[in-house]
Amino acid sequence: MTTATDNGLGVLDGSQLRLLRAFDALVLRWAEAWDAPEFRFPFLMRCKDLDTFDYYDNFPHLGLAATRLDPERLGAHLAETPRPVEKMPTEVMEPTAFALPSAACYSIYLDLAGSTLPAEGTLRTTVGTCFRNEEHYQGLQRLLGFSMREIVCVGPENAAKNHLICAKDAVITLCAELGLDLKVEVATDPFFDKNGGKAKMQRLFPVKEEFVVNDLAIGSVNYHRNFFGERCEIQAGDDTAHTSCLAFGLERWVHTLTERFGSAAAAVSALEGLR
Repeated sequence: MTTATDNGLGVLDGSQLRLLRAFDALVLRWAEAWDAPEFRFPFLMRCKDLDTFDYYDNFPHLGLAATRLDPERLGAHLAETPRPVEKMPTEVMEPTAFALPSAACYSIYLDLAGSTLPAEGTLRTTVGTCFRNEEHYQGLQRLLGFSMREIVCVGPENAAKNHLICAKDAVITLCAELGLDLKVEVATDPFFDKNGGKAKMQRLFPVKEEFVVNDLAIGSVNYHRNFFGERCEIQAGDDTAHTSCLAFGLERWVHTLTERFGSAAAAVSALEGLR
């Protein structure tokens, strides 16, 4: 049974962990079929790399940093503080160059920075532990730290758009097979300045759609145009690369499938029945 505190720290028991892995294995089969090799990246990112994407301008409310504690100042603080310590004051923290990312795909673009890809582009998949400084948390539906699986396309415009179509179709088909009451809802992408030309085009061609079940977004497809290609200087043939991704919050799928089938074990059996 899952336990979660009001600060977003949730625990998966054995059956829920098996369900998470079973769903992730299903998505990995898609990645293999789409020729998207798997990569694993560091848990931390450099602050300056995130700033390259205007992250702190667009997501100031989500930002979390990983910082070193100064031993001397920490010792002095502990000597004067009742134990156990509930919060570490900023006075014992040193400036940090590292951040806790809120999405898994950023590392893919940084890994490809400065490269020239084949004209047809490339696909990659990764899973990462992501962190979001939310106003509130709720069980597996909204966590401080959670698992995100993404399948990312980096390539020419048509390849990035085709990836969205293929990914969206796969999710809709899967949800129908599982008997999930799915809604596809248009969302906004804060990477585009709301007053800029790209944001105006976004209203004509939505670049982010969320997969929603019982008012909970369990995944999304996202088209970033050439934003990351420009910022990371990635070429696809002779042109700046466009990017798109399919993203899932794995713990949210555990919650949704457990609700749908009555137990995590029953949900695992349902997924295995799709093979």
